[in-house]
Amino acid sequence: MVQLLSLEGEFSVPKGQEEYAEYVSKLTEADFLKFYRDMARCRRFDNEATALQRQGQLGLWIPAIGQEAAQIGSGYGVGPNDHIFPSYREHGVAITHDIDLMSILKMLRGVNHGGWNPDETRFHLYAIVLGTQTLHATGYAMGINFDGKVGTGNKDEDLAVITYMGDGATAEGEVSEALLFAATNHTPQVFFCQNNQWAISSPVASQTKVPLYRRGDGFGVPGVRVDGNDVLACYAVTAKHMDDARNGLGPSLIEALTYRIGAHTTSDDPSKYRSNEEVEYWKARDPLDRLEKYLRREGVGDDFFNEVAEAGDLLAEDIRKQTFALGEPPVENMFNHVYSEQHPVIDEQLAWIQNYEASFEAGGAA
Repeated sequence: MVQLLSLEGEFSVPKGQEEYAEYVSKLTEADFLKFYRDMARCRRFDNEATALQRQGQLGLWIPAIGQEAAQIGSGYGVGPNDHIFPSYREHGVAITHDIDLMSILKMLRGVNHGGWNPDETRFHLYAIVLGTQTLHATGYAMGINFDGKVGTGNKDEDLAVITYMGDGATAEGEVSEALLFAATNHTPQVFFCQNNQWAISSPVASQTKVPLYRRGDGFGVPGVRVDGNDVLACYAVTAKHMDDARNGLGPSLIEALTYRIGAHTTSDDPSKYRSNEEVEYWKARDPLDRLEKYLRREGVGDDFFNEVAEAGDLLAEDIRKQTFALGEPPVENMFNHVYSEQHPVIDEQLAWIQNYEASFEAGGAA
């Protein structure tokens, strides 16, 4: 497993990992501070969104607490021309590519169908249907090959694709199909698996008998495992494999070993299926604490961490204010875009619910 930061925040380069350390050597102090700032921003956003859901402002929330290093590190490892196909928990990756965080909240409130236009951004829509995004990414990467925008040596033109998935998605047929098509078409692509140990209530041990980074071996997609709570390792491994993909070396699979500290979603109660001892074990490996220890070893003082905390307060206040200012989701949103053309059954269902709501305004009951 690739690890560059110990639990105590000490940086070292194990034998055989020198190629990854080279990527870290190019980082500046400003980059390290940016990593921490964005990890803290992601966590504060997560906590605020959870509170908003509990207050009835969101229909659902999907927390990523504990996975910030995997997301921020890998997100910054993606190049300026590359395309990103997320699953539904990649709020941290969104932060690294300047996606408006309110766009995510609007989607989970039902105000819109995604919040960003894939024609205008390299960060494509969240994929709620498990595993489908890996096929979308593979098809896009195949198109890059057809367009000849890989392996030319032109850094302004060559492209690569990254797609995110959880450990549970690796058991989906779509992921196997994506690995097969990626391998046989030699796509410029990275599969990034955030192994957070639980597919809702199913432990990873019930999903595989071999480490997930080896899942691609049978298809011809090489894999590597990285400490998913080490932001520097996640950055370096992603940057290296995205470079390889862009340079024409084909697809690869990264397994980031991490942990979901909170619930799968706000509809989940993780205390029903996992122990407090397990959670505490992983809390002791908190990615923010690890990077903070490293930064303090490098001489970063309280002023910076106080500034980050104050920025978090301002972010939370702004998120609350904007969310409470949103209108109610239009009821038509549930019925629009179900079919490419109008459908009589959909029209009938829409008319029923409109009449139902109107009955309350009239003071009666349907």
